[in-house]
Amino acid sequence: MEQPAAILRSDLVELRRWRTQDIEILDRLVIESRDHLLPWMPFAASHDRKQGEECLARWEEEWAAGQAYSYAITSGGAEVGSCSLMRRIGPGGLDIGYWLHPAWTGKGLATMAAAALVDAGRRLPGIDRIEIHHDEANPASGAVARRLGFTEVGHVRLPDGPDTPHETGIDVIWRLQIHPSPSPSP
Repeated sequence: MEQPAAILRSDLVELRRWRTQDIEILDRLVIESRDHLLPWMPFAASHDRKQGEECLARWEEEWAAGQAYSYAITSGGAEVGSCSLMRRIGPGGLDIGYWLHPAWTGKGLATMAAAALVDAGRRLPGIDRIEIHHDEANPASGAVARRLGFTEVGHVRLPDGPDTPHETGIDVIWRLQIHPSPSPSP
């Protein structure tokens, strides 16, 4: 299965594939970002080193299986957040997720990271759409999608309701239609 590169670049960001040995980096980023992440990321409430190690191991497995590609976002040599390109929205589709350390928000870095993921996703065979999903109470994520030319295609009420007290439980779905690369011949 064709996979994206382990290092992606876009403007002021470099995305570097997360590896299990990156536990110190991930642990520091999540702990320093906990208050910023709590409204949107349920994992932040219970994060500890063991959870971080399990997360990195799962990301390695998902990469090997071609299910998800998770990256540390870096800028100017500093680790500033995390992002992923995931196969969880059905055949032909990829979903993008991202978050930044609060000291690095408002600089366009999430948009640059998502742009790098879009570029990588366009290169994968059989992909016809890339989506960004976010809770409707998080308009900053919608701004990233809008800046990258995604189109808002709907709102979906999550069957289990919101994951955090700040969320509404209604996801906004943004889509970018792309011309799929041909699938490799058998």
